[in-house]
Amino acid sequence: MSNVSVITGGAGGMGSATAEIVARDHAVVLCDVRQDRLDAAVAALSGRGSTVTGVNCDVTDRTQVSRLFAAAAALGTLASVIHTAGVSPAMGDADYVMRTNALGTVNVGEVFFEAAGEGAALVNVASMAGHMLPDEMVPTQHFPLALTDEDRFMAEMSSVCEVVPEDARSGLAYALSKRFVMWYSSAQAERFNGRGLRILSVSPGSIDTEMGRLEEQNGAGAMVTDAAVPRWGRPEEMAELLAFCASAKAGYLAGTDILNDGGVIASMRERARKAAAGG
Repeated sequence: MSNVSVITGGAGGMGSATAEIVARDHAVVLCDVRQDRLDAAVAALSGRGSTVTGVNCDVTDRTQVSRLFAAAAALGTLASVIHTAGVSPAMGDADYVMRTNALGTVNVGEVFFEAAGEGAALVNVASMAGHMLPDEMVPTQHFPLALTDEDRFMAEMSSVCEVVPEDARSGLAYALSKRFVMWYSSAQAERFNGRGLRILSVSPGSIDTEMGRLEEQNGAGAMVTDAAVPRWGRPEEMAELLAFCASAKAGYLAGTDILNDGGVIASMRERARKAAAGG
């Protein structure tokens, strides 16, 4: 049977770019909630001779995620999941952002944990935004609730977001949700390894995709200009990293987050250091 890779958000910029690489030696299952764009992505990849299946799936619905994995299992052996599905602050309110990015990641991760066989890998997409939050703003003590009591988790996250003005809450929810993705990918690594599975996360910077450009006027444009590498990242650059992390070549890579942001965080930290030193 074929080795199969599932790519959530498969109709998006990073997802479709990653699919092109992974499809060279895997059957690919693309998952997305946008049927028209999903159909287009499947058609484009099929036109290049790849074996590809499209599944409409909302990752916030555990039942739909289970159906997604069942569809993948019918095609062969699940080798990897690259979880790029997510939303930005411009796409909805704080609750929607948190539910999609944090609980969506839990749904994908927990179904993967139950369904995947030894040697499979899950690569979650976090964000450089998660690296920007001061530790004292991150309610890590409440993060485990996402696995046991979703309502309490959402209530605790909402309470944190309410400390900022309403128009800033989606942005804070985004940063918190991506910090959660980093936490989940680290905290669950030992448990996953007990089943012979790998889990890790990758944090992109500002990537030149439709979703990335939605945030251009909300600070991302300025951060790109001031970065060590002063340009937007290309989807293909992220895709190469994501595909590598999910491959057997990265078999020792687990429980960590890889920041791929063109040096934005490095530049911010160095400027802050100099400012504090009066330089």
